[in-house]
Amino acid sequence: MEYIYAAMLLHKAGKEIDEKALTNVLKAAGMTADTVRVKALVASLSEVDIEEAIKSAPTMAAAPVAAQTAPVEETKPKEEEKKGEEDQAKEDAALEGLGALFG
Repeated sequence: MEYIYAAMLLHKAGKEIDEKALTNVLKAAGMTADTVRVKALVASLSEVDIEEAIKSAPTMAAAPVAAQTAPVEETKPKEEEKKGEEDQAKEDAALEGLGALFG
């Protein structure tokens, strides 16, 4: 994950995500960069629009807050349960695709 975080930090700073920059960010964080992983990440991100991937990613930070404030769930009708399962399946598929982008 730290490799992806380093790439995201470079992206947020408006810097080019290349092997040297990614390695420097990891070293600045006190880590030893694995050159194979760095090269693989840079190669896989070269064809990805990071801004679009961020926008299309489901927001995970809102889930814990919603869980804390949600009242005790009442019994749902069968139709709503099926919709929830379908929505969850779509969200799981989207997360798997996003995970493949970032190794």
